[in-house]
Amino acid sequence: MTVALTASPDSPSAAGSAAPGASGYSRFVQRVRRRYAEWLALLPPGAPVRAGMQFALDALLARGLETGAALRVLRQLVMERLVVLDCDGACEHQAPLSVVTRAMTELAELALDVAMQDSARTLDAQHGAPQGPDGVRAQMWVVGMGKLGARELNVSSDIDLIYVYDHDGETAGRADGRGQISNHEYFAHQVKAVFSLIGDATEHGFVFRVDLALRPNGNSGPAAVSLSALEEYFQAQGREWERFAWLKSRVVAPLECIQSGSAQALRGSVLPFVFRRYLDYNVFDALRTLHRQIREHAAKRCAGHPERANDVKMSRGGIREIEFTVQLLQVVRGGQFPELRTRPTVDALQRVARAGLMPQETADALARAYDFLRRVEHRIQYLDDQQTHVLPTRDDDLAWIAETLGYGNCCPFLSELDAHRELVAGEFDKLLGGKPDCKGCGGKAKAPPQQLDDLLDQLSEQWPEQFRARLALWRQHPRVLALREDSRARLTRLVQRTAAWLAEGAVTEEAAVRIIDWIEPLLRRESYLALLLERPAVHERLLRLLGAAKWPARYLLQHPGVIDELASDELLKERFDGAAFARDVEQRLAALRSTGEDDEETCLNLLRRAHHAEVFRTLARDLEGVLTVEQVADDLSALAEAVLDITTRWCWQRLKNRHRETPQFAIIAYGKLGGKELGYGSDLDIVFVYEDEDERAPEVYAAFVRKLINWLTIKTGEGDLFEIDTALRPNGNSGLLVTSFEAYTRYQQQRGSNTAWTWEHQAMTRARCVLGGDLLRQRFDQVRETVITAPRDTTALRGEIVAMREKVRSARPVRGDKFDVKHSPGGMVDAEFAVQFLVLSESARHPELIANVGNISLLQRAEAAGLLPAGVGQRAAAAYRELRRVQHHARLNEEPTQVSPPALQAECDAIRQLWISTFKSND
Repeated sequence: MTVALTASPDSPSAAGSAAPGASGYSRFVQRVRRRYAEWLALLPPGAPVRAGMQFALDALLARGLETGAALRVLRQLVMERLVVLDCDGACEHQAPLSVVTRAMTELAELALDVAMQDSARTLDAQHGAPQGPDGVRAQMWVVGMGKLGARELNVSSDIDLIYVYDHDGETAGRADGRGQISNHEYFAHQVKAVFSLIGDATEHGFVFRVDLALRPNGNSGPAAVSLSALEEYFQAQGREWERFAWLKSRVVAPLECIQSGSAQALRGSVLPFVFRRYLDYNVFDALRTLHRQIREHAAKRCAGHPERANDVKMSRGGIREIEFTVQLLQVVRGGQFPELRTRPTVDALQRVARAGLMPQETADALARAYDFLRRVEHRIQYLDDQQTHVLPTRDDDLAWIAETLGYGNCCPFLSELDAHRELVAGEFDKLLGGKPDCKGCGGKAKAPPQQLDDLLDQLSEQWPEQFRARLALWRQHPRVLALREDSRARLTRLVQRTAAWLAEGAVTEEAAVRIIDWIEPLLRRESYLALLLERPAVHERLLRLLGAAKWPARYLLQHPGVIDELASDELLKERFDGAAFARDVEQRLAALRSTGEDDEETCLNLLRRAHHAEVFRTLARDLEGVLTVEQVADDLSALAEAVLDITTRWCWQRLKNRHRETPQFAIIAYGKLGGKELGYGSDLDIVFVYEDEDERAPEVYAAFVRKLINWLTIKTGEGDLFEIDTALRPNGNSGLLVTSFEAYTRYQQQRGSNTAWTWEHQAMTRARCVLGGDLLRQRFDQVRETVITAPRDTTALRGEIVAMREKVRSARPVRGDKFDVKHSPGGMVDAEFAVQFLVLSESARHPELIANVGNISLLQRAEAAGLLPAGVGQRAAAAYRELRRVQHHARLNEEPTQVSPPALQAECDAIRQLWISTFKSND
């Protein structure tokens, strides 16, 4: 757990403050005030914002300055103002970091917009407007990368830009028919013109240094690229590190394209490149490589210049490592969890924490470190307006930085700086599994890692026989032979790690063999190898889970991405929370909607991924022994209800012929969902009803239910949600798919000629309204109570239920002398039928039997009410619980639910005694 940094006696909270005119120490500010004294007042008072900057720019142009000169002078005025706001006075009165970064970002946006307009006027006069299809003007977007894209620009930062235009073609030419050039040439000229207006150094300096190195193919690529060429580049040549660069990309100019929405076309190409559909752990190695290159470059710069080691951006524990930490978590998971997609670093930290990927205290500590390091960085740059991040070596400069941050002298400032950097470095190393460079190894090179072919050809005799035999099959396996070198290396290390745990006795041989069976079909999806390698805890928990039962391996093969859930340390401490589940899913949908990705297929996949992940969390808790069988059923039932609720709302919102904002609609659950006894893979027995007087209601709700069932059952690339059984609706499969609540009531209460059968009333004992408004829920409870407490001929009821039990038993014959925990005499179905008889025959006299509290509780209540002999209900309840447990574990292990006597004899006898006690007048 990360410990929050506390203030020392000399920290800003305890020390003095900067002098009122501390900004005057800046040599840059001194130059600006000498040269532009008469123009400083042109910038409106307060924090510089775009409107005020536009006002000052207009005033400068009115004084006869050309566009480029006016923009450069404007920058000087804005920078001088920011130094004053950021450094003068007490700390509590200084401008927050967001004011400074917003001002610099809006200055860049304004300058680029003005430069684009100015250059377009000039080029249009020479060549005519660039044309797209149907003669519509082709547009070029200025894409801000890095801090500009995230609205976090430094005071002396360069701006990383990429120019993208929407359509190839040709310009219209001049009125004299001459000057026509290709759109590509036109936009290449415009890039040069914008650079000249903004980046060239003149007597007034520059507006921004411009860097185009992040464009496709770097400095060897064209200055401007078409959208189609960019898409092709992403698919064919885009490198992993470029995904981090494009994460913060944003169209920053021209303003007209942003306001019209045309710039949104770029998002459709960028999003799938940055965020993959699956959990993408391959990027860990890419980020390691990039970070290593950055550190090596920094080390070369520091050679012979030890003072350069104090780089608050690039050195260990610097700003870059905070950015990398949060960006890595975003890129890995942002494809499946769109709520993580955001550009600003501090906002991203909070989203990562809310998603459970980082402790909240760690996110807060990193945010404090980020704010501190950025404020230090700005003061370094305020001194001389240089693009540097290295602490100054002059004592007076360092003292000024400390003073403007509220420290009495340099020592507490440097101590606070070191504390923040150590915290950042520790979190970064923890995330990447790295360690600080070892200085005591004497320069010894590590032994080269073992090759996969060598490993498979020389399987250790100390490894268990089944494990070795299973691995030997990989020697000639096509999927193994087709692996790339980096994936072969990962697979080798995974096998070695598994073998080491086997030798330690940490995992079973059965688990080790099952993980090979699981990995083999997934070898082409190399990110799963990366996930297991990057997360040893996930690898170990997965082995334990696979060793506990067979069915999990099948589930994980269908939904392999869910294994990332094993990374959470909180997994085994939590239970399913329907409200939190709904909130998370809605946040994901909102994030998708913000980028126009909320089409129907995406919504279907979002629901499926969320459901599969929750099922897996429950499964993991189940196999670790954290949950009882009853708790598993409760959580799976609550999950099904949450999914029904969300799916109903989303379907209704997308129903074309809906006639009201909220449907007057309910879902009644029977069977396992009704009784809160849902298992893994259980289907849902549900009935749909509505209460709506609108004349369009029958048609609307019929279309709605068809759409709803389709959403729940259709298989997409992410699988399905549930199988739906509506056979318990009025008139069964020959009845309407959805009926009015009044018609449902008449059918159940046997009013009229069309009425429910006894077996349907048996089903009603386990029915619940799982979706609907409060009034509809209350009315259903009244109908259910009326049905199950209605006067009945007990003898006739007993005969009908016994006959139905025989019918069910004959349909499920048990061969030989086996005992089937569900269907044999003395099995679970006997107990369920006995409970149903007791409820239907006695609840009118014993209202404690009315509530749908489950078979175990109802058996206990029946005995307490004197309806069963002493001990019979309790023993039957305990037997039913044990039979459910046996059935549950048999299904998890994909084993038969039939056992050979005398196994479960006591349970069988207890339920037989229940049957005799309940139906004795019939025996």
